[in-house]
Amino acid sequence: MRQLLIVDDEPIAVDGLKSGVDWPSIGISRVMTAYSVDQAKEIFGQEPVDILLCDIEMPRGTGLQLLEWVRSHHPRTETVFLTCHANFQYAKQAIQLGSLDYLLKPIPYEELKAVVEKAIRKMDKEQHLSEFSQFGKYWLQHQPLVVERFWGDVLNQAIPAQAQAINTAAHERNIPYSESLVFLPILLRIRRWYKEYSLRDKKTMEYALRKAAQEVLMQRQDSGLLITTGEDSMLVLLNGGKEASDSSIMKALCESYIAACRQYFECDVSCYIGDSVRGYEMAAMYQRLQRLDIDNVASDHCVAFLGEQSGPEYPQTLPDMGLWGIMMKESARDKVIGEAERFIKKQVEEASLTPSLLAVFIQDFQQMVHYVLQIKGIQAHLLLSDTKSVELYARSGRSAKDVLIWLRYIVNKSLDYIESLEHSPSVVEQAKAYIQQHLADVISREDIAGHVYLNPDYLTRIFKRETGMSISDYLLQQRLHIAAELLVNTDLSVSAVATRIGYANFSHFSRIFKKYMGINPLEYRHSSESRESDSGKSDEQRREEHLPFYNIDSFTE
Repeated sequence: MRQLLIVDDEPIAVDGLKSGVDWPSIGISRVMTAYSVDQAKEIFGQEPVDILLCDIEMPRGTGLQLLEWVRSHHPRTETVFLTCHANFQYAKQAIQLGSLDYLLKPIPYEELKAVVEKAIRKMDKEQHLSEFSQFGKYWLQHQPLVVERFWGDVLNQAIPAQAQAINTAAHERNIPYSESLVFLPILLRIRRWYKEYSLRDKKTMEYALRKAAQEVLMQRQDSGLLITTGEDSMLVLLNGGKEASDSSIMKALCESYIAACRQYFECDVSCYIGDSVRGYEMAAMYQRLQRLDIDNVASDHCVAFLGEQSGPEYPQTLPDMGLWGIMMKESARDKVIGEAERFIKKQVEEASLTPSLLAVFIQDFQQMVHYVLQIKGIQAHLLLSDTKSVELYARSGRSAKDVLIWLRYIVNKSLDYIESLEHSPSVVEQAKAYIQQHLADVISREDIAGHVYLNPDYLTRIFKRETGMSISDYLLQQRLHIAAELLVNTDLSVSAVATRIGYANFSHFSRIFKKYMGINPLEYRHSSESRESDSGKSDEQRREEHLPFYNIDSFTE
């Protein structure tokens, strides 16, 4: 519904126009009145005015002057002039200012009604065109996102893989689609980035890869579309055509794209080309292309066609891991790594490297490394539990390059540690240092062995061989030394001393102390008075007579 304003300096004329037409019947919900240009401007400032009926000749400002003001401040308002004079100059000015029509008084109400209906139709049309234009801009801006989401739902089968279901979904989303359309899908998989990128930089690189794929593979905007299907993964859907059906052309285009990715974007990309299918067959084809990528463990930058035959599931003989273990025990790291590299590369060259074979190889190689570490008394699950080892192992089954990166790392890390045990302070010294740092903690033989990545039994044997006592006896000795120092040199209660060296049970501490020192903790403290009276001896001499001196700074309050 529209609002109309009648402006005339003659009240009788205004009332006649207001009552002479059935305004609601033609879409006018409200009729406002004004008797001068100033009153009209005031109403424009308070209410929306869709149509203006205005006399031209008025004493305090003409209708032409009002129209000029309206055009500057309310350009959407439609204006119809009313006048008693058939003055061509008035008509000319009114037309130049954008007046819809020019009526002579007295005005037949039917004619006035027809002119106002004409104004309403014009406004409705312009509004529709404006809304359509806004929708068109929105569609042009967001259509790629709408189309990509549609195809994402097709691939993920959120839209059932049925011709009718896909037709209906496309129609509901205003997406041009026909079940007769045929597409050639190409899965683009970013297999490896040459360096680490921040999230922002990676998004920039992915955008560049996307634009390059559109330029190289699609070439023309109307030749297909590109869909992001996940992290490091895109799917190109090419319209059916001569180029799409020519495998040699498609392979050349994909190789060109792969080369550009390696040169300009520092990453390896593989392209997997499927068979031409209709929309309802696309989800199944996409799954087959994904499987092709998973099965590709030989190359990070290849072009593969669906249906290409792979090599045998297993080679005739697997490598002799026992021999490799002997070489690794002898610290012949280059020979071990070299043999492993030759085996993997041979399988790649013969097109016989499959995910199953790679998985078996990884398991056997890992077992061999763990066996060597076990012989050396090193706990593999501790030595190789760092973040990098875990990440490289998780990626090792993806490709030949990944497994080689992983095996080089674990061989070097394992042998580096084995050699460090031979050239750095002994394992026993490292264990002693760990004990001294944790005397106030509840620690076990397993904790100490874990610190040096050794098996607890193995560490116990070599510890006793070098020190003449077990780890538990050494730990007890060191704790009692600290307890004695605290009793002699501080005012801490006996229970507080016990807590300081890791004994929560006061009675148990007292029994242990008396068993090894011959007297209980309180008697030991009292006996220190006589030692202090012997001023002729140094602190070091006095302590050597009873217990070795120990730094107690970290155990006192």
